[in-house]
Amino acid sequence: MNRRNMLWSAASALGAGLGTSRAQAATATPSSNKLKVVYHLSDAEKVNFVLGNIQNHIDGVGGPAHVTIALVIHGPALKPFHAAQANPDVRRRVGEFSKDGVELAACANTMKAQNVTLTDLLPGFVSAESGGVVRLAELQSQGYLYVRS
Repeated sequence: MNRRNMLWSAASALGAGLGTSRAQAATATPSSNKLKVVYHLSDAEKVNFVLGNIQNHIDGVGGPAHVTIALVIHGPALKPFHAAQANPDVRRRVGEFSKDGVELAACANTMKAQNVTLTDLLPGFVSAESGGVVRLAELQSQGYLYVRS
């Protein structure tokens, strides 16, 4: 049995034993505990997919007041967010996310490599000064759940 199958078997066995209590715990969680989620984006071809997932997430929980979301972008995925290159749909979604309180963090290392500054990106971005992967780890240490699409 390879590692992937062993890991899957172990996770399935654990999940089977916890299924009922986990479902009960999820429904018993007070609504005042906002879920915190960080989306990780580094593949340029997945930009629209991830932006759609974030919108679906916001809609699925009943709006931005019910979730705290951060999007950390690095590598080739940052190019579609350059103001000069952004398509209208990406521009619109970023504007909406910014109004909804989504943290839009651009990796400072990627910005340097692409020779851009925050003013070259769509409005609403902040710089992940220590790098995108460091920002991801910081957010996870603050209780954010990690999503990579």
